[in-house]
Amino acid sequence: MKKFISVMLVAAMAVTALTGCGSNSGSSSKKDADKYYIGGIGPTTGATAIYGTAVKNGAQIAVDEINAAGGINGKQIEYRFEDDQNDAEKAVNAYNTLKDWGMQMLVGTTTTAPCIAVAGKTASDNVFQITPSASSPDVLSSGNGNVFQVCFTDPNQGVASAQYIAENKLATKIGIIYDSSDVYSSGIEEKFEAEAKTQGLNIVSKAAFTADSKTDFGTQLQKAKDAGADLLFLPIYYQEASIILKQADTMGYKPKFFGVDGMDGILTVENFDTKLAEDVMLLTPFAADAKDKTVQNFVKTYKEKYKDTPNQFAADSYDAVYALKAAIEESKATTDMSASDMCDALKGAMTKIKMQGLTGGKDGLTWNESGEVTKSPKAVIIKNGAYKAM
Repeated sequence: MKKFISVMLVAAMAVTALTGCGSNSGSSSKKDADKYYIGGIGPTTGATAIYGTAVKNGAQIAVDEINAAGGINGKQIEYRFEDDQNDAEKAVNAYNTLKDWGMQMLVGTTTTAPCIAVAGKTASDNVFQITPSASSPDVLSSGNGNVFQVCFTDPNQGVASAQYIAENKLATKIGIIYDSSDVYSSGIEEKFEAEAKTQGLNIVSKAAFTADSKTDFGTQLQKAKDAGADLLFLPIYYQEASIILKQADTMGYKPKFFGVDGMDGILTVENFDTKLAEDVMLLTPFAADAKDKTVQNFVKTYKEKYKDTPNQFAADSYDAVYALKAAIEESKATTDMSASDMCDALKGAMTKIKMQGLTGGKDGLTWNESGEVTKSPKAVIIKNGAYKAM
């Protein structure tokens, strides 16, 4: 019996060694101990592939630049990105794949629901996670002080949108159409409405839809039209926004339209007449036509490499990689650290760094201990089928 138990124990130890289990989150499986291993997760296939593809590409440009300039503390970066199809279960599977690969830190995930699922895993494994674009506050609270955001949180988008509309006197009567079944949309709407009252904005109509009723917005549009709304605030994704623009045009209703980061992508909707998006405004931390030299170089590289104009998701992921670089340099984290030790080092460093980045605006990017970013919002307007800084 003792001999049998001993054999089983040896076998179990062998399996553990092969699967790379342990508190260091797979760092022992790194192919090259003299490199920093950064993973990425997001949708590169499926309905939201525009977001994940941009995140993957933006991060890759940052990695290539850093490596070409000598790396971080003289060490190169190894970067690998996994597709999660905007699915929480697939995102967790992608995370486990990256752990086995040897990931020490994660840029991701791209979208909120998968990010919350993965944040639970990174918290228990003590792996550092910085998301370019998952904007819900639940992303941060799902972690354990190990999760940071590069994008604005949903509430901040609502507040900043109301402030921008008020400061620039964009409307006298405002209508709102939002998705009450989506935490992203409803969270922004709630804070927008509260800040609108503070700013003295006049909200004359508010109408919701749900995931089960997002193909016909006639009732919501008619309510806003009857109330005389001269601006529609749309804290929604670009797919639904494109339908609203079509149906408003059919009705002969021509208010101003103001959206948030989820509307970025509306110019890529299949069979959508982009002329209908003329003069649509949206809050964003990035404008591809900005005169800043760093932005211009990034846009030039992105166009040459990927034959497309980068959006804010690409810019945010580019900044995420450079934030990791700054935090590694601040903390003096080394390539031979386990993922857990790397996480402890980076958590302490993130609140000390300040960087300009592509999305920092005039005040740059800083982070608080909760993982929330502070930076200046911008707004863009669509002119002749392209985003233009306002």
